[in-house]
Amino acid sequence: MPDPYLQRPITNPNHMNPKVILALIVIGTLVSCEPPQPESQPAQEQVSAIRKGMIKVTIMYPSSDTSRFDMDYYSTKHMPMVARLLGDSLKTLGIDKGIAGGAPDAPLPYMAIGYLYFDRLSAYQNSIAPHVDEIRSDFPNYTNVRPVILVSEVIE
Repeated sequence: MPDPYLQRPITNPNHMNPKVILALIVIGTLVSCEPPQPESQPAQEQVSAIRKGMIKVTIMYPSSDTSRFDMDYYSTKHMPMVARLLGDSLKTLGIDKGIAGGAPDAPLPYMAIGYLYFDRLSAYQNSIAPHVDEIRSDFPNYTNVRPVILVSEVIE
């Protein structure tokens, strides 16, 4: 049986086919429910910048009853300063904030961990050497602990 709405001419310009209205509502709802597409995806770019064979410098700040760590200063002032000093040899960096130990009720092993990535060990060594004193002199501005540093090669 033919659809009477499709066969009936629109005589009133203010009258709209109910099926068209329903279709527009459905389409509008679907479009408005789509998650916004990000203009840039720095986290994905950062992950893609990390490759097998790169050098990873891990800076761990141990936690204790008397330790202090200012994450805001570290993330907004110290690490940007380090990035500026290391220049193009630094390929990417990362920051983790410690929130718990590995087991329930285990003490927090590290307050924070910073990561620096380089293409080669020599790139790290050559870029950090002239700035070690300046970087270390900034430690008291955000912490009262001596960091533990591990230099490693990215496997995966």
